Amino acid sequence: MKKSKGCALFVIGLLAVGLIGCSQETPAEKAKAAAASGSAATQAAGQAAVDAIKTPMDQARQTESVLGQSAEQRAAEAKKATE
Repeated sequence: MKKSKGCALFVIGLLAVGLIGCSQETPAEKAKAAAASGSAATQAAGQAAVDAIKTPMDQARQTESVLGQSAEQRAAEAKKATE
C-alpha cells in the first residue's frame, strides 16, 4: 500500500512539474511577444539608437572626404614641385 501511494505521489509530482514547465514562455516566444507589441516608445528608442550611431558616422565620412581632398592637393603640389 505504501509503495503504490509513493508511486502515485511521484507520478502526480512529475505531472505538476511538467505542467508548470510547459506553461512558461521560451526566450524566443518572449522576443516575439515584445516585437509584436511594437509600442511607440520602443520604436522611438530604436530610432534614437540609430540616430546616435548615424550622426557620428556621417561626420566621420565628411572628415574622411576633406582629408582625402587635402591629400590629393598635397600630392598634386608635390608632383608640380618635382617637375
